Amino acid sequence: MRPFNCIIIEDEPLALERTKQFAQKVPFLELSATFDNALDGLAFLKTQKVDVLFLDINMDELTGVELLESSKIESQVIITTAYQEYALKSYELNVTDYLLKPFTFNRFLQAANKALDNLNKVGAITTPEFIFVKTENRLEKINLQDILYIEGMRDYRRIHTIDKRIMTLQNFKEFEQIIPPNLVCRVHKSYMVSLSKIDSIERNRIRIADQLIPISETYKTSFFEQISNSKW
Repeated sequence: MRPFNCIIIEDEPLALERTKQFAQKVPFLELSATFDNALDGLAFLKTQKVDVLFLDINMDELTGVELLESSKIESQVIITTAYQEYALKSYELNVTDYLLKPFTFNRFLQAANKALDNLNKVGAITTPEFIFVKTENRLEKINLQDILYIEGMRDYRRIHTIDKRIMTLQNFKEFEQIIPPNLVCRVHKSYMVSLSKIDSIERNRIRIADQLIPISETYKTSFFEQISNSKW
């Protein structure tokens, strides 16, 4: 899943820093910019595609509500404010969620997940180009087109790519949820393979980069369906 870009428009320095820290903790959000006034934020929105907008309401010159009323905003809008009385108005403007300050990270994450669900529903997610994998104490970016195959090794999974190998505790089920099966497909309880990297298939075995990988009966039918339906 590609990360969704977001911006923050917030004129209170402490609130801006807190929202920024929360956004940077969410793996599927990529913070593109922050603004301490609505006019600069609006100028950015006019020239850049923004998936998620975290928007304060009470600001000088142009309020958050006025920004939404005056401009067509395609982003998922999450209101951040200390004033509950704007809730009804914000929902009239079709915002995604309404965060009442001071909000917790858990509440922030709920709002971010709601935006993610909405982006899924409207088809904003196209075929991903890369994923982030948890390894040691960091998130490692992996281009899906670089994957050769993924190998199960007891509690770990080893991702073999064109130029490196990555060990992770993430399981096959997680990979099946975040990688489209027409790109990387499960073929065995211990293996997933990149369909575009297959050199040959013979006697229920797949050859990829001089490695022979078995095809189990459990995954045989779905694998060959993907082979027949895939176009590269």
